[in-house]
Amino acid sequence: SVGGFHGHPGDTETYYVFTSYLNPSEIYHYDFTTGESTLFRAPEIDFDFTRYVTERLFYTSKDGTKVPLFMVRAADAPRDGSNPTVLYGYGGFNISLGPRFSTSTLPWLEQGGIYVVANIRGGGEYGETWHEAGMLKNKQNGFDDFISAAEYLIAEGWTNPNKLAVFGGSNGGTLVGTVVNQRPELFGAAIPAVGVMDMLRFQHFTIGWAWVSDYGSSEDPEMFPVLKAYSPYHNLVPGTEYPAVMVTTADHDDRVVPGHSFKYAARLQACQEGNLPTLIRIQTKSGHGAGKPTSMIIEETADRYAFLHRVLGMSSN
Repeated sequence: SVGGFHGHPGDTETYYVFTSYLNPSEIYHYDFTTGESTLFRAPEIDFDFTRYVTERLFYTSKDGTKVPLFMVRAADAPRDGSNPTVLYGYGGFNISLGPRFSTSTLPWLEQGGIYVVANIRGGGEYGETWHEAGMLKNKQNGFDDFISAAEYLIAEGWTNPNKLAVFGGSNGGTLVGTVVNQRPELFGAAIPAVGVMDMLRFQHFTIGWAWVSDYGSSEDPEMFPVLKAYSPYHNLVPGTEYPAVMVTTADHDDRVVPGHSFKYAARLQACQEGNLPTLIRIQTKSGHGAGKPTSMIIEETADRYAFLHRVLGMSSN
């Protein structure tokens, strides 16, 4: 991904940032007179990036739509279904998930994991048409896209259901909660972070009214059955064997109130038929995510990976 361009009419130079999953954010200088870019500044990270590759792949969703994903993995990762894999998604509000670097991904790769980002409908990867194809009455398309991504990874030999975890935050937490309800046997673990879990009452809390443009409202007779059909909280079924789940939230989240996660986790614990854990991690003195200190991010990431190592049966190195 490239961004950060700034300037004024008549300028002969600019600076921009280049980043990708395996490329820490680098600042380049661009000279308009020569058309040349030169590296201005690059961070130093003690990590052997040459051992890993990023691939752009396409798979077919339930209705035949071609959907893209990014896969980051070791260059020699086997295709025998043994790789612990995190499948990440968002799929809402016209937000695009482009390649970007995060140090949080590196420990997962070092431990032999594969990291996958699915660019499902509802996002902005292909413009407003792609967004509209996954919003309101079309919301199920995005869920189908995410489920199809999981099926693709398994069919192609990259992982298996016991080694596959799904992860997403905010609208992505809604996504994770929904697909776990719809296909619980497909995943070994799930981490819905700060998710909107009660789709029938979300509009009554803090900024929830602003999401009606993407979700619709339960007060609309046409949207009520649509929302009820996938609402993560309302579609938990007693006696179901769900995957291992670690719900995460924050006690001062004034965007997606923690009550969503509290009630979802409580009902999931009551409905869980199997022996896999249902946990909730509540970050104190924190909000929806922006502005967290580095120490808090490290602690949360460590807990997330510790959970995945345990429930996906990964060896500790």
